[in-house]
Amino acid sequence: MKIQLETFDQQSKSPFRLLHDPKLNHLFYWHFHPEIELVYIEGASATRHVGDHISNYTNSDLVLIGSNIPHLNFDYGVHTLYQKEVLHIKPFFRTDIIQKTPELQSLEHLLELSKYGIAFSGTTKTEVGQLLKTLHTLPPFDFFMQVIHILKRLSHSKDFKLLHKKPFVNKYSKKEQDRIRKIYALIDERYQEKITVDEVAYLCNLTKPAFCRYFKKATGSTFIGFLNQYRISQAKRLLLTGKNISETCYECGFESLSYFNRTFKKITNENPSEFKKKLTPNLI
Repeated sequence: MKIQLETFDQQSKSPFRLLHDPKLNHLFYWHFHPEIELVYIEGASATRHVGDHISNYTNSDLVLIGSNIPHLNFDYGVHTLYQKEVLHIKPFFRTDIIQKTPELQSLEHLLELSKYGIAFSGTTKTEVGQLLKTLHTLPPFDFFMQVIHILKRLSHSKDFKLLHKKPFVNKYSKKEQDRIRKIYALIDERYQEKITVDEVAYLCNLTKPAFCRYFKKATGSTFIGFLNQYRISQAKRLLLTGKNISETCYECGFESLSYFNRTFKKITNENPSEFKKKLTPNLI
């Protein structure tokens, strides 16, 4: 299964997109997108970093994040067994459906509040979390209706807190947002191939030194470091599907087995064979 970053299926006319149990715990993924995001995670205790808000959650978390609010993946640094569901709500769902449908007006206030970032708790978190975990099993019509039900449940909840005192405004210009999306899309599409800093800098219309400074500031990582983290997250998935270490190495864009082993060890604190031996039995 391919990990999705900023690339969304623009051919789909569905207003929703579900990422079922994406694993990015070894990737520092500070990102934003025009889609409103509802994320649920359980079996983990980690950092909740949404916009300017930074706090910790324990055991589970349910958060609604507004359009273009930067946020860190909720599983960053998690080493326990956990499950995560991420639901994206495309902008046209609000403008073309909710705002033009009187029967759905109760959802408008919820999506307006998403501009602040909303953390849900109590029975709301428990009940909605369970509903989100079943979405990937549903046929399209039932999926759509279940999402509407989830949004209705959230809109009526009193078990929540706003993460900002006023709507969060993304400090990045549209030009910068488009630039970051281009970079993530390139990584997502070509991580199996050789990608040089020079070509990515050229894509962004920046000199190599300017690009390196820009990327470090935007993501907290060097480009090569970020690319390697992404490749290792892909490698972990391949190893767990039965691929051997050599196959995994070259399918994820590494040019030598020794460099793959060193990078895997640096990022995960264990070598590929240890990882495979430890986790594969849990999947049998």
